[in-house]
Amino acid sequence: MVLEENMEVDLMDSEAVDDLSELLESSALPPLQNILQSFSPLPQVTTRTTALVSVPHSSFALRFSDLAEVEEACREPEEQRALRSLDWIAARINKRCEKWVQDMEERGERELSRVSEEDRLRTPWWDEVRRCAEGDFVPDRYEGWNHPVALILAVSTTAPNPLQAITSLYSRNLQFPSWVDTTNVLRYILIVHPQNSSFSDEEANALFNAVKKQYGLHSYLLSLDLPTPPPAPIPVPALLPRLPPPSVLESPQLQRRQPPPTPVTPNNPGGLTSPHVLNTLQMMEKDIQSTARFAREFVVMSLIPWMEKCVVEWNESYSSTRRLPSRLFSSTRRLFGSPSPSPAPGHTSSASVSSLPGRSASLPINGAPAPPPHRRLAEFATILGDFKLAGSVWESLRKESKGGSDMLPLLSAPSPALHLHASNALAVLPPPTEELPPHVQLRALLYCTRWEAGIDPRDLLSDALEGERWLVWAAGNAEEVPAALLLAHAALLSSMRKRSYRRAALWYVTAASRLEKCGIKPLTIYFLRKARELYEIRPTKELSPSFWDSENKSESNTENFVDVRSGIEYPLGRLLYTTGHVAEAVRLFLDILRGSPYPTLQAPVSALSLEDGDGFASEDKSYLDDFRVAFAHMQSTEPEAVSTLNLTIPLKFCQPKQCKIRFPGESTLGDASIWERREEEWRTFQKVAPLVTSKKVCANEYFWVDLALSNPLAAEVNLSNVTLVVVTKHAGEAEEPLVDIEVVQEVVLSPKETRNIPIALKCSKASTILISAAKFDFLALLPVTESLSHRGRRLHDTQAQRITPTYAPDVQLKIDVAFSQIKLVPSFVEDHPVILKQGETRELGLWLLNAGETAVQEIWVVTGSEHEIWLGNEGDDVTTSSKTEIIRSSNSLRVSEPHKVSLAQPLLPNERANLSVLIHGQQLGAHDLLLFFAYRESDSTPFHSARLGKSFEVQSLLDVEVSLQPSRSQDHSFILNVEMTSSLQSSSVNIKQISTISPSWKFKPIFNSEEDLAPSQSGRFTFGAEQWLDGEGKNESLEFVSKELGDVLQGNMVPPSDPPEIDLICSHLLETPTSQTRTCHSGSLQTFLHSGRRRYSSDVAAQQHPHIPLESHPNVFPLYNPLSVDLMIFWEIPSQKRQGYIAVYGTKAGAAHAALNDILDKAENSKVKRSMYAQTVREKKELFEGIRTSEWNAEMDPIGVSILDVGQIEHDFSKGPCHVPLSFLVRNHSPLFDARVTLKLRGRNSDQLRSDLLSIYPAPYSGRLTFRTTVSASEFVILQPRLLITRPGLYNLGGWALETEVLVEQQQDGSDPDAKVEQGQYRYVQEQAPSSETCIVVRDLGSSALVSS
Repeated sequence: MVLEENMEVDLMDSEAVDDLSELLESSALPPLQNILQSFSPLPQVTTRTTALVSVPHSSFALRFSDLAEVEEACREPEEQRALRSLDWIAARINKRCEKWVQDMEERGERELSRVSEEDRLRTPWWDEVRRCAEGDFVPDRYEGWNHPVALILAVSTTAPNPLQAITSLYSRNLQFPSWVDTTNVLRYILIVHPQNSSFSDEEANALFNAVKKQYGLHSYLLSLDLPTPPPAPIPVPALLPRLPPPSVLESPQLQRRQPPPTPVTPNNPGGLTSPHVLNTLQMMEKDIQSTARFAREFVVMSLIPWMEKCVVEWNESYSSTRRLPSRLFSSTRRLFGSPSPSPAPGHTSSASVSSLPGRSASLPINGAPAPPPHRRLAEFATILGDFKLAGSVWESLRKESKGGSDMLPLLSAPSPALHLHASNALAVLPPPTEELPPHVQLRALLYCTRWEAGIDPRDLLSDALEGERWLVWAAGNAEEVPAALLLAHAALLSSMRKRSYRRAALWYVTAASRLEKCGIKPLTIYFLRKARELYEIRPTKELSPSFWDSENKSESNTENFVDVRSGIEYPLGRLLYTTGHVAEAVRLFLDILRGSPYPTLQAPVSALSLEDGDGFASEDKSYLDDFRVAFAHMQSTEPEAVSTLNLTIPLKFCQPKQCKIRFPGESTLGDASIWERREEEWRTFQKVAPLVTSKKVCANEYFWVDLALSNPLAAEVNLSNVTLVVVTKHAGEAEEPLVDIEVVQEVVLSPKETRNIPIALKCSKASTILISAAKFDFLALLPVTESLSHRGRRLHDTQAQRITPTYAPDVQLKIDVAFSQIKLVPSFVEDHPVILKQGETRELGLWLLNAGETAVQEIWVVTGSEHEIWLGNEGDDVTTSSKTEIIRSSNSLRVSEPHKVSLAQPLLPNERANLSVLIHGQQLGAHDLLLFFAYRESDSTPFHSARLGKSFEVQSLLDVEVSLQPSRSQDHSFILNVEMTSSLQSSSVNIKQISTISPSWKFKPIFNSEEDLAPSQSGRFTFGAEQWLDGEGKNESLEFVSKELGDVLQGNMVPPSDPPEIDLICSHLLETPTSQTRTCHSGSLQTFLHSGRRRYSSDVAAQQHPHIPLESHPNVFPLYNPLSVDLMIFWEIPSQKRQGYIAVYGTKAGAAHAALNDILDKAENSKVKRSMYAQTVREKKELFEGIRTSEWNAEMDPIGVSILDVGQIEHDFSKGPCHVPLSFLVRNHSPLFDARVTLKLRGRNSDQLRSDLLSIYPAPYSGRLTFRTTVSASEFVILQPRLLITRPGLYNLGGWALETEVLVEQQQDGSDPDAKVEQGQYRYVQEQAPSSETCIVVRDLGSSALVSS
């Protein structure tokens, strides 16, 4: 029999002959090692240290094992045994955990609070894991705790020859690996003498004396009665569980050595018995006392003295190696080659183990050597209580990297160094691989069980040690059950002792994840529930009380970790559903649907099941699908349980503050600010009669509630049977239904979508309607009712309200239904979508219904300025035969006044009037047509309002490009090029007419391409411009702008004045033979042109002058710039029956002369530093820069120069040189001032000419080289220099420069105010660019000269 130690527990193995085994079996007793184990630990044992100091032990634990089982276990490969151990522990936990969890839940928190904190730190699964780890009895190469200490040779006097049996046992060789010390083993002989033995007591004593004489005093005679039948069983301490031997399939090499199976009994620690079977022993009281006496005598008289003797001897040998510094010994060995002293104790390997299979024949994993010799000394000293000696030896082993770090935390006083010892002990275990090998996991588990049991919990969990982290380190990344339970126990310690709830919850979740992979669902569910409970504990917030008031939050409000809790509850719900707890799973799946308070783009916490989250996709869809499946399953299997659950969704879909009542006549289109602008335009126009803004609903009239629904989930959600809950107050009979409420069958909300759902209501009589809540079926399964009231405003009227937050009553949707009096309901005749092509003109029909009880006499319409709209019917006279027309424009940026609808007679109740609206789609994109109606009963009554809106879309038709350049001919001042490309893919576009509108220019056609544009084809049109000087208002407009902007620069208030009217000339340039020219005097066309030009000019003014208020723009800027040119392209698509026109704004022709420079210079020289338009230096600079660079202050050289074609030149140079006259056309584009010009001619050197042409000669000017003249405004002159050509060739006509001086009439100082003198104010110099030089070719003997450029 072998005795092994493990900390304070010693293990004994027994090898008994068959007679002893049969004797015990016949007496209904377990094997001898189990009987002796029942008497461990021994109470009140005293040991001595090397200093002969007595050390009392309140208990001295022993562990007994069968020698054959230990030897057989040593033959099994280490990795295989470690793997079987992990599976065995997992099987034991899996078999018992369901009952454990049930007991823990039945006890509840109330009963747990009654027990001590130490007992609350113990859980049955952790105790089971610890007992399994401590039950290991196989010797290990890394430490000596399981190595044999004593060998008990037990025989029975019932044997034929007991002495021979003792001799045979004594001479038997131990079959242990070479790294197990078999020499320092105490051999003890036990003779069992039963009452029914053939030996008498005298013979037994004689045998005992012979044994003592031959083998020494380590012998004992145990006399037992062992009656038949056996006595009643007596409870004894339970045995530690042990790993069962491997099966034949797991270890074929043990097939022939496999011992007979051991019966599964309560005394057999290897069997998987029920945990509720009590461990008993059927022995008489006398036999129990005799056995106890033997156990005490064996320990006190033999084992402990022998161990103390070994410690003294080994300590002498150990001390001899530590008397001098190690540096001296290393120097001696290096210089003289003397060997180092032999360590003690010496180990003699047994010759019988050289051929042992399994671990004995394998190399240490990761190069791990056998346990160092001094470790045995440290272990014996630790068992005997000589902690001073043990601590010094363990410390020396640690410094030599031979272990010891795992034991120092048990022997040292609490300090931060223990944290490092534990970390080092676990760090040296794992090999350099990602996954922990099984033997490393078992070793780490054993370390943790020792630390948890051997260190006081108050010290272990202190801030200095943080022992709960040691368990987490030991678990590592292992996916086995022991590692998961290490994490779970660390979570328990952290939550109970340190109140670190978040950290403990994380460890619980990690443990549950690993247990789920191992298939242990009861513990997985339990740990997930614990993690959920810990995350619900609100952390303490040491904030000022004023914080909650400033943030408008309640102090009791808890902001949960939404994503973290979802990652816990989702796998918990799925496990509950798979285990049959459908109701709880449904509740959990519903609680998960909270919605994220963070932005949509976030990395979610993946569900802690076997699946991981992919990328940044949301898990809300999975939550919804699982809830739908679980709820449908519960409805089909337990329909009565659905109503008892009282399920409510944890999120809100309705947004009460965004819900609003929409009255009849109100349009859902358009922003509220646009309708407010319409009302303000009407009040500005009609200042006498007030506008009644009170909103009401008439009886038997539909009104709508725009229910604002917001989907807080990142997944699609469907709501069915959406309706409202209303409360009415009326004077009628209660039996009559008052309100008809629409029910929307289904609403599908996209992820994170917010949408307004209109729900129609109609009340049959006058009453007050209170809309209290909204009802719908969530996912078409769960009925939900959400309140539509929201908290009132914060009150600050009294001091008490300012100190204590007080709020007004809740705000609810409330509407009064009255009897109908005067009511106008406008609507469109056609309700289909309106899609226009760019520039298309479409007529829309309106119905004006009098839904009231009184007649409507007067109706006005406010159309706004956003779109081009005209009310009324177009007359027949909309064409003209004239090529030009003159239009008188108001030249104002003011918004057009409201339009009055002409009624032949008052509109009686229930009568309907028709109204036509003509709309022009100029701007691309989607738009809203918003019409505001004002009407009244008579001249003495106030106006009432109604609204109407319609969406329309404008699609692209033509891509138009317009360019303007000076003309080279005498006939035109400028050339206007228009190039257009069709955007259609299947239909042709017919260009019917092209017209221009300008205050200063009229145009004539020069070149026109085909009028029909095929799909995706282009067309080009060229027109010539001539200045038109007959119109009025051009100079007045410039003076008006200069005066008003002068006031702005000086900081003065702009007076409410309108710009002067201006005359416009309309030139009709193109018309097809099959169409007639559209006149610009047409009411609709003139309105459209004015609206389009106003929108363009307003946008330009707002962009160039942001510091001038928008409401002042009509008083500062005219509608037309005198140099502007607007182009209109009339088109038709016959195949689609569409027609319209496209207007192009922004083209300018002519020269301007910085008309605002004077007021800019005056303002810069003034002392005004601040004004109502510019408060800072930067704003003043921006204001000046905007005016300086605006279109009203443009400046350019008014003179344009071109060389006319000289025709063909042929000359016979044999008769002499050739004289060639040239014509320089000099045109003054300025409509206001004359210009004095000087043309200077000079030849160019050949190296200055273009290098891409060869043999280019400079122009040989002859005669007069300088020309001076004055060009009147809008006129031109022709200058004629001459060339003297002496040989044929290519001649360059460059090398000229033109100096211009603009003559402005100015008054001289001290002269007559009416007498003005022209003086040069603007000067310019221009030369012909090399890229546009003109050349002529002169040929000899019939060669022609051609002008090319």
